[in-house]
Amino acid sequence: MIYIFDLDDTLYEERQYVESGLNAVASYVEQTWGVNKDLGFNELVTLLDSRGRGRIFNDYLAMHGIPATKKHVRACLSAYRLHKPTLTMSNTHRELLNALPKPLYVVTDGNKVVQGNKVDALNISHFFKRVFITHRFGVKHAKPSTYCFNKIKQAEKCNWQDMVYVGDNPAKDFVNLNTLGVSTVRVLTGEHSTVKAKPGYEAQYTITTLGELPSLNLEVVEGGK
Repeated sequence: MIYIFDLDDTLYEERQYVESGLNAVASYVEQTWGVNKDLGFNELVTLLDSRGRGRIFNDYLAMHGIPATKKHVRACLSAYRLHKPTLTMSNTHRELLNALPKPLYVVTDGNKVVQGNKVDALNISHFFKRVFITHRFGVKHAKPSTYCFNKIKQAEKCNWQDMVYVGDNPAKDFVNLNTLGVSTVRVLTGEHSTVKAKPGYEAQYTITTLGELPSLNLEVVEGGK
């Protein structure tokens, strides 16, 4: 079996990255406008939890009487996206990646600089034959597109049935792979953990933690088909 993983809220908790980015924004605003960094970070987290990410930088600047112009908001967004995060992945996940048969792959959506910085910060490249950041191939190839998965299939000269994808977001991670015969596994972690999937969008298997993946015995299940 060829195991392929999503990144955010699958291999590590994405909230780590979000808070690391907010800390970078708070630092930028302190340097630029003199707003205390520690106070700013706490305010940004409060805004995130109460209102979501949508207009968080607009609202934060306005709170401090700073004009929320496009230029200022873009500067905050750049501070968020370009910062070098501090991230950790659990030892359980590292042990799992060590133990699984190789090769392993990652397919992840998102800004190519952001996602690349995450991979670097987690120090996980050595586990994988290749990390596919879908936006490097154009936004149209983001999930649920199977473009990057097809590249893996061609590289490994395998069948769709020989592939396993592990992700967390039932809105996009599994729907097209299900129809091709890929074994799909949903980890109930992160912000999508309680989302009820639309018909056809749910993974074939569900686990509560990534450490449960071996208990699915997918090598045995597939081999017995």
